[in-house]
Amino acid sequence: MQWLAVEIGAGRFLVPLAQAGEIFPWTSVQTTPYTQDWFLGVSNLRGSLCGVADMAAFMGLATPAGALERDRSECSLLTFNTSLELNCAILVDRLAGLRGPEAFTASQVVPVESDKPYLGLQRSDTSGQLWQELNLLTLSQFPPFLSISA
Repeated sequence: MQWLAVEIGAGRFLVPLAQAGEIFPWTSVQTTPYTQDWFLGVSNLRGSLCGVADMAAFMGLATPAGALERDRSECSLLTFNTSLELNCAILVDRLAGLRGPEAFTASQVVPVESDKPYLGLQRSDTSGQLWQELNLLTLSQFPPFLSISA
């Protein structure tokens, strides 16, 4: 399996490449009223109107107020693959490149938290850093992620 490695908040995550869509540099987002704090709003990405979610805030890795203050010069918007049928992009703090199975020395099953079923295996790379799988397919079907109204 191939992954796109990203940093979100203080966490390191591996997104299955088959579930990832296009990557866009940070662009303006039109805020929307009456939505969750982690839902930043909508953005026009290559002619498609996409909802933009701050994953750090959604996963509890950053406060929504802190999300507004973050330097977004290195941030990117990662869209979901069109096969997932969700017009959405997630805010990632930094892209860390592509990774294959050979980049990791060990993996371990992490108990699935009922409030975060979209998180999978943890993998350790050759420098000892931990990376956790972020399953966009599961996230695209996760009711709290789909419920953006405040």
